[in-house]
Amino acid sequence: MTDAFISIQNVDKFFGKFQAIDNVSIDIGHGEFFSLLGSSGCGKTTLLRMLAGFENPSSGEIYIDGQPMSEVPPHYRPVNMVFQNYAIFPHLNVRDNIAYGLRRQKLNKAKKNEMVDEMLELIKLPEYGDRRANELSGGQRQRIALARSLILRPKVLLLDEPLGALDKQLREQMQLELRQLQRTVGITFVFVTHDQEEALTLSDRIAVMAHGRVLQLDTPTGLYERPGSRDVASFIGTMNFFDGKVSKVEGTKVSVEAQGLGQIHGERGERAFAEGDRIQVAIRPEKLELTEEQPNGGTATVKGTLRHSAYLGERSHFFVELDGLEKPVAVSAQNKLDAISVTDDSRPVWLSWEPESLVLLGAE
Repeated sequence: MTDAFISIQNVDKFFGKFQAIDNVSIDIGHGEFFSLLGSSGCGKTTLLRMLAGFENPSSGEIYIDGQPMSEVPPHYRPVNMVFQNYAIFPHLNVRDNIAYGLRRQKLNKAKKNEMVDEMLELIKLPEYGDRRANELSGGQRQRIALARSLILRPKVLLLDEPLGALDKQLREQMQLELRQLQRTVGITFVFVTHDQEEALTLSDRIAVMAHGRVLQLDTPTGLYERPGSRDVASFIGTMNFFDGKVSKVEGTKVSVEAQGLGQIHGERGERAFAEGDRIQVAIRPEKLELTEEQPNGGTATVKGTLRHSAYLGERSHFFVELDGLEKPVAVSAQNKLDAISVTDDSRPVWLSWEPESLVLLGAE
């Protein structure tokens, strides 16, 4: 990005001989909700801690609002951090918890109260000022932690898996509230999570990390629809993979002999494939259509055997065995009135798909 508000440039981080961050460069725009996504040990929290100033890069530099940060201690950086464990002080009420960060500022009582009132309105808890921490739910405590960070008016808010301790329903509710809060205050959020659904829901852009490197940086739609590697495709959602060999290339069109699917046709995207290349063909479960009769017309199809199914309320999952494949193909479909039954397994079915639904990846 040319208008980067945060610029991480060629950053490495070593702990002894272990390299936690490997030559990472990321630009983040002003007011962007940016997520670092990856499994445990991928380096995302280490990168966040370097933004906060709790760790220093072994090499490279981090800039915030055009200023290098290597020599700036944490308490002088224009950032604040929200942790997973809330860190709410049990001996203080809600107002005093929110105002805690203002204690070093020379503000009169009226100004402090005005700022706290503004935060209570922002987090939709205006009547909770006198409550103690043990009288709050998990979601309310997390909102207090957010308010305590935002009252200091940082240029950047760093969030280290802040919703990880919440149950599923509350977590989903807080995701929506957090996104709305970010849009309201308009500052840059850098969010760390291992939950790909959470990252897709919240983010303007996402950096998928593994082994201290950024595998791919893109919008949620770009990562889901156009993954750049099998690792990214596997981590973001569910994906079916098929080994293939390129049989023909004509401009952007590629023909592939794919194991289990036969001769298929797709778009090469930005990748350069040549005849004879070994590649992988990928398709999302919801991009496959499952029918009991062979579809008419020129739709790409393959015949298989329905082996297992699972009813999940609004959706059902099906697992179809194809000749030449050891692992069944996953299919996901919404439950409609004319949907295929999930109670009658082990019968012939047809899978069909649109060519643009296929993702062609280099062999790994």
